[in-house]
Amino acid sequence: MDQQTEIELQAAAFRRLQKHLMRDRTDVQNIDMMNLTGFCRNCLSRWYQEAANEKGIEMGKDEARQVFYGMTMDEWKANYQTEASPEKKAEFDVAFEENVGKKD
Repeated sequence: MDQQTEIELQAAAFRRLQKHLMRDRTDVQNIDMMNLTGFCRNCLSRWYQEAANEKGIEMGKDEARQVFYGMTMDEWKANYQTEASPEKKAEFDVAFEENVGKKD
């Protein structure tokens, strides 16, 4: 497989993952994803932001999230986010530190 085709397939797979998480499975909470997989929608938007910045495209966290979510974080939270239990929050703190680093 040539490199351009590989890039196109990777991009298509990413777009399908994004659609799955943003439209098909809005019921899946970020905290559950982070606790089970070590990444969530916010991680994906951060990776998108980092890739843009590496290419010299200035993009902040909020802008990257809006590109990835298709709406602002406030809109996403109002429409889809539910309250997490204290146990899930504690698991999240561990998962976040292991996979992202210490919170600021």
